[in-house]
Amino acid sequence: MTDSQIKNTFCEKALECGCDLLMDEPMSRHTTFKIGGPAEIFVEAKNVEALKNLVSWAEESKLKYMLLGNGSNLLVSDKGIEGAVITLGGEFKDIRLVSEDTIACGAGVTLAKLSSFALENSLEGLEFAWGIPGTVGGAVFMNAGAYGGEIKDVLKTCRHMTQDGQVVTLSENDFNFGYRKSIYKENKWTILDCVFKLKKGNKEDIKAKMTDFMNRRTSKQPLEYPSAGSVFKRPEGNFAGTLIEQCGLKGTSVGGACVSEKHAGFIINKGGATCKDVCDLVELIQKTVKDKTGYQLERELIIVE
Repeated sequence: MTDSQIKNTFCEKALECGCDLLMDEPMSRHTTFKIGGPAEIFVEAKNVEALKNLVSWAEESKLKYMLLGNGSNLLVSDKGIEGAVITLGGEFKDIRLVSEDTIACGAGVTLAKLSSFALENSLEGLEFAWGIPGTVGGAVFMNAGAYGGEIKDVLKTCRHMTQDGQVVTLSENDFNFGYRKSIYKENKWTILDCVFKLKKGNKEDIKAKMTDFMNRRTSKQPLEYPSAGSVFKRPEGNFAGTLIEQCGLKGTSVGGACVSEKHAGFIINKGGATCKDVCDLVELIQKTVKDKTGYQLERELIIVE
């Protein structure tokens, strides 16, 4: 089959599976950076069977594809994305209490919804996730964390689908968690759903902690601008934002991309920023910090080109 026929067949199969389908969908609508050209095919899978069919067909036909969460740690090329972008809706956004201290949810559930659900049920352990603008799948993928808490602290089991369509369940000792990494970063597996083990707590205490964390975020982070959160991983023995600020880079701009005056670890889109603007600014920051401090900053931001 030709490339065009492969893509047409994929779209037909997506519609047969009850998926929502968009063509040439601007990725700027689906990333918190508000940057990115069009995805050739943008499809929302509503259940595991549909997702299995989509991934199987893409693998068999060698169609390029990627899974998308909330697009909160992502920078997409100005040229867009060739092939298919698959996002999770329907049952992947379900959440439920499975015991008095355990929550099960789909990979498409936002961390805001998960932490709010935990609060409603007086469960502590997910307060750190309140305000992180991602999905459960993305959070597990990179072991998201803040304010002393990480996903690894509360994740009990996780189901994923392999490239050949097998559904596998991993438990606590299988995840190979580290700082902003997991076994899912090492393999092209699709996270389906997760189970979180928490602790019963006092609802007012949990709410107070969440409010405190959000107030800290609001006061220290440039939430009023589109961004992808922290651009760089924390270097050993220091902080990326501190090093960038020490190098006098706060406010430095390339096109519409700018090092935040509020928090130097963030690059913000002040309006009309392109992927190239951000990439050029990232390189400038890395070179300057390396030259002036000796630290080599490693990107936390994922770039899709």
